Amino acid sequence: MINEETGGFELRFKRLLDAPRANVWRCWTEPKLLEQWFHPPSWTTEVKRLEPRPGGASHIIMRSPDGEVSDGVGVFLEAVPERRLVFTNGFTSGWIPSDQPSAPPLMTTIIEMSDEGGKTRYVVRALHWTEEARKRHEEMGFHDGWKQTTGHLEALARML
Repeated sequence: MINEETGGFELRFKRLLDAPRANVWRCWTEPKLLEQWFHPPSWTTEVKRLEPRPGGASHIIMRSPDGEVSDGVGVFLEAVPERRLVFTNGFTSGWIPSDQPSAPPLMTTIIEMSDEGGKTRYVVRALHWTEEARKRHEEMGFHDGWKQTTGHLEALARML
């Protein structure tokens, strides 16, 4: 979905999760929980750093069974407990500009959570530097990827 307010630079994924918002937040902010769900099927995730506060570092490595590595380094811009996380791979800790990653492109990600009928309304927004980067990210499987990982997130958050 493209949001007209962001000039075609946004990808968005929405879902109503059958899990408490506090648990969804924990799954995003506790390294051992994030490692359990934040990766494609058959991949693994290792959290090197996760400091969910403005200016806090993020370093998450995903590995495929055949040795492919996705090394994601970034920084948190905002963290409102149980409501909103905003992070970017456009900077590293210390506000050092990032090099253009091979995949995904430079972007800012916004995770929003709110209560809805005893469940959690979950919205993921990826804001890209260019429309071309947005298109490339969409072609890489943005929607299918978030659908899969969000299913794992929901299952884990329900069990906590």
